[in-house]
Amino acid sequence: MSSLKLTGVRKSYGSVEVIKGVDLEIRSKEFVVFVGPSGCGKSTLLRMIAGLEHITAGELEIGGKRMNDVDPSKRGIAMVFQSYALYPHMSVRENMGFALRFAGVAKAQIARQVEEAARILALEPLLERIPKELSGGQRQRVAIGRAIVRNPEVFLFDEPLSNLDAELRVHMRIEIARLHKELKTTIVYVTHDQVEAMTLADTIVVLRDGLIEQVGRPLELYDDPANVFVAGFIGSPKMNLMEATVTAAGNGAVTLELTHQGKTQVSVPVGGSVPAVGQKVTLGVRPEHFALEGSGGTEMTVNVDVVEHLGATSYIYANTKSGEQIIIERQESRQEDDRDAITVSIDPTKAFLFDGKGQRIR
Repeated sequence: MSSLKLTGVRKSYGSVEVIKGVDLEIRSKEFVVFVGPSGCGKSTLLRMIAGLEHITAGELEIGGKRMNDVDPSKRGIAMVFQSYALYPHMSVRENMGFALRFAGVAKAQIARQVEEAARILALEPLLERIPKELSGGQRQRVAIGRAIVRNPEVFLFDEPLSNLDAELRVHMRIEIARLHKELKTTIVYVTHDQVEAMTLADTIVVLRDGLIEQVGRPLELYDDPANVFVAGFIGSPKMNLMEATVTAAGNGAVTLELTHQGKTQVSVPVGGSVPAVGQKVTLGVRPEHFALEGSGGTEMTVNVDVVEHLGATSYIYANTKSGEQIIIERQESRQEDDRDAITVSIDPTKAFLFDGKGQRIR
């Protein structure tokens, strides 16, 4: 079994607490991604699982066994770092087999495991090269291969694609997804890039300030964020968040007046607790949920600032009258470059509502 369980896990450096109580269960063979801004504690949490950081409080279990005080080499894990950390004087073959040789594994067994890892990662033609003869993507594959040969129960990846250019990152994302499918092992992966998280993960863990904000499948977090932080972090471009005040409430809906849109009002359905009249709230609208003028819903006029054409999709960066930025997605659009202002409408059935503390109102 390669499941993981963290119960009340905390990490402090002196009086500074960086992990503030994490409870999380990771199923066997699951691909879990820790995502969040710099300083949220995601790498620290990964290093605690690996045994590279001491757990101040709480319990860590791997495969049902308590691992708090177990040596990293005996936890059944293998870690891939942001830096490749390859030995420059060794060949690819020697780099991949070094840990096994150090552990006293027989030469024939090392050769078999290295050959199998090289097959999985398409490294067979490169086995006799040294690191300086490899591209960045090839070096990262060697680093992954070095982990594979150990046949671990759990793979830990700490921002492994950060040093690669955009094209290589896309390629390596596909490679890592394929690797998980072939090896059928548990992977815990750390990144600050929510696109990586969305495209790779079975489950995403969103962290902020040492705490878990939300756990769920990628599209669950996108379609049903628990709070303003998750709503703004998951999605590229991010969700538009607009200040508003409740002007009327009842019959399963609230009417809002948008703070930076004059007297513009929008009626949003709510299924649970209804905020009181006068309460300050936040209205969230995904860029793709703005509709064309005249298509119904609440219309608003915004000033066009910049238009990004990406082929089939265009993103319009616009500003409200008071300077609040709005991002609008259009498909097959070529018209907005020469326009100073456009009118769009909000579909209230696809809008999100958050209270004054940033928590979701459903």
